[in-house]
Parts: sequence; C-alpha cells; structure tokens
Amino acid sequence: MTERRRSPGGRLARLGAWAADYAWATDRQLRHLVRRPALPTAAGGAPGHRAPVVLLPGIYETWEFLDAVATALARAGHPVHAVQGLGHNARPVPEAADVVTEHLERTGLSGAVLVAHSKGGLIGKRVLLSPASDRVLGMVAIATPFTGSRWARYMLTGALRSFDPRDPVLLALAGELLVNERITAVFPRFDPHIPETGRLPGARNVELPLSGHFRPLGHPLLVDTVVGEVARVETEHAVG
Repeated sequence: MTERRRSPGGRLARLGAWAADYAWATDRQLRHLVRRPALPTAAGGAPGHRAPVVLLPGIYETWEFLDAVATALARAGHPVHAVQGLGHNARPVPEAADVVTEHLERTGLSGAVLVAHSKGGLIGKRVLLSPASDRVLGMVAIATPFTGSRWARYMLTGALRSFDPRDPVLLALAGELLVNERITAVFPRFDPHIPETGRLPGARNVELPLSGHFRPLGHPLLVDTVVGEVARVETEHAVG
C-alpha cells in the first residue's frame, strides 16, 4: 500500500493561504476599531426595492466582515440590515438565534434573506427552525461549519470549542434536515478553518475555486455569487 503524501510545495501554498487569511481578518478588525462605517444603501441613499437582507457575521466578527457583499447587495437594490444585538457574536448559537429572531419580530421585517458567514450560518439555520421562520425566504451561508471543525477541540475559548463536531448543539442542528432546502451553502475549495468543508446535505451547494475562510469575503467571485444566489432565493419565492 502506497502512502499518499502532500508535496512540500503544496504545504507551503496552504500555509501561505492561511497567513493571508489571518492578515485579511486582522485588517478588518483594525478597520472596525478605527472607524465604524454605516451600512451601505442603494444609490442616492434610497432604501432599496428588493428583498431585505439580514447580515449574520461569524464568531468575533461584526457585519463589516461582510462589507463587500453588503455593498454589492445594496447596489442591487436590497435594503441591508445588521443585528446590532449580536455584538461581536460570541454568544452560544441558540442565544444568538434568539437575538436575531427578536430583531426580526421587533422590526417587522418579512420576506428577508439571511446572508451569513461561518457561525452566522448556524445561527441562521436555527432561525429558520424558529417561529420567525415565516419572515425569512431563505439563507445564503458562506463557509459555515455545518458539521463542525476538527480543529475546534484545540481552541482556547469555549466559544470556539463549540464548533467541535461532537458538540451536542451542533449535532442537534445538523440533524434538522427539513430547512436545508432553503439554504445555499457557498464555500471555498480550501478552508483552513473548516477542512470538513462547508457543504450541507440537501442544500444548494456552491463550491468556489478560492482559498481561505475570511479572505474570500472580499473576492469579486464570491461577492457576485452571493448576490446572484440572493436574487435566486427572492425570485423562486416570488414564483412559488
């Protein structure tokens, strides 16, 4: 039996992708500290006439991580919303989902599309299982660890260790299959944080030829893909 080995060049390329990924994330965190940009709006500050979009960032992230996506969605005519109550999104998934559900009900939003990154996709799936589900058309989840990550058990904080594939909350959420058809899972070919991949059984799965967990959020291919998938969700709901 021949042992399969990765070439040194391949390992170096992946290490480089990992370093570039963290550099991109660090840059976004520093930008948040220096300035707090307003949510993007359509041209001329108009509210937009398309389906509203609710941004759900990943753990320790603010909506600014999704700024490139949000800007493109606003230009396409979608009113873009952030859930300020999430803060830096360190709450457990069930609690964070309650915050989003309360936001949807308090603001009266309906016919919305959730656009999520990483942990945000887990929160969004929980929302789709909640009583507020009828306010949401569907979700586009980017690089979400639907089945967890093997690296989570080595993390220092409990919030990060909750992505362990053996976590009871994660297992219970993965077992809920009925809402998967309302989810589009968009994920890079190589994600250093989620080697298991962001694919979701029963969902619409879109793999992109990109590398990284954070850096793809600013890539034109991912941005265009998310805008197109949001439009698809909106259109299919209107047809249905």
